[in-house]
Amino acid sequence: MIEPGGPARYSEHARGFRLFRPILAGATLRERLVACLGALAGITLTGLICGWFFGQGPHIPLIVAPMGASAVLLFAVPASPLAQPWPIIGGNTISAFMGVLAAYLIPDPVVAIGVGVSLAIAAMSLTRSLHPPGGAAALTALIGGPAVTSAGFLFPLFPVCINSVILVALGIAFHKISRRNYPHAPVKAPVNTHGTSDLPAPLRVGFRPEDVDAALVALDETLDIDRGDLDRLLQQVELNALVRTQGDITCGEVMSRDVVTLGLDSSTERARELLLAHNIRTLPVVDGDGRVMGTVGLRELALRPSGSLAEAISETKTAALNDPAVGLVPTLTDGRTHAIVVTAEDRTVLGVITQTDLLATLARTASAKAFDPRAGLAA
Repeated sequence: MIEPGGPARYSEHARGFRLFRPILAGATLRERLVACLGALAGITLTGLICGWFFGQGPHIPLIVAPMGASAVLLFAVPASPLAQPWPIIGGNTISAFMGVLAAYLIPDPVVAIGVGVSLAIAAMSLTRSLHPPGGAAALTALIGGPAVTSAGFLFPLFPVCINSVILVALGIAFHKISRRNYPHAPVKAPVNTHGTSDLPAPLRVGFRPEDVDAALVALDETLDIDRGDLDRLLQQVELNALVRTQGDITCGEVMSRDVVTLGLDSSTERARELLLAHNIRTLPVVDGDGRVMGTVGLRELALRPSGSLAEAISETKTAALNDPAVGLVPTLTDGRTHAIVVTAEDRTVLGVITQTDLLATLARTASAKAFDPRAGLAA
């Protein structure tokens, strides 16, 4: 029941918490707390390490201010193209050099600060090291005071480059400990695994890379996301929409339950016999307790025609009993996977879903929607 005035009060309540909403898509409170912890460790240790090795004194800064901005990118948005190791190290160092160069060539400090930042942006763009804190590094080289001025062209090397290298090294270690992927490696676009000129199956329908490029041109904006990540995001959106609209059928309803399996101690010859006898392309390989250990197919057997089966098995693609069957579309259309093993929580084999099973499911779903009596014969 909605109380009188409820929606209005809800709107006021939402506006009151608007400041706490994440400014970046996908950000969570946990991610922000991890970023705070990373910045605390990264900046503190960078200062300590530089102090231990190079000493402290008024002759040169222990750590430069742009490192704080670099830490925000490194720990808060580690997937950003602007937060990768080369942009942090190269962007800060090259920009600091541009600032020193502007200071030496232009006597007027007002003109020099504008030229220094402008040169920094140009240099970072040309060297694929664009990093926003680089602009601050260029300004620091220009207005950092006598200590920076006296350092001259050594300033970009120490402390800027040294600070950047240490911060990146600490960032890599921190992200590894916190189980985050860094440096960020964008997922490669699907490729045709059959050696023909056709587009990979996932790219023959739906949007294509040129559609994304056209959309970016139409928006006329620069987005802080890798081009490959943008493709992957849109593909995931398509999959989520497919699951939402046609995800009523679960893997348990679609799978084959009478699964032909092979023991881990079997031979490759026995595996080949079973594949041909049952006219199938993939066999789950199980241990003594029926838990899947991998799969084997004719391709693997062709590469290892004899010997131990354990050396021929490949990684298993699995799904849970209640997962939406249409959610398997990307995996079963990648050009490599012919079957997915449905398992229990302990990896015990419950069934198998093949490309044929999924195709029949999609066809049945489309047919059922086309002749839905509630919608009439709309198709």
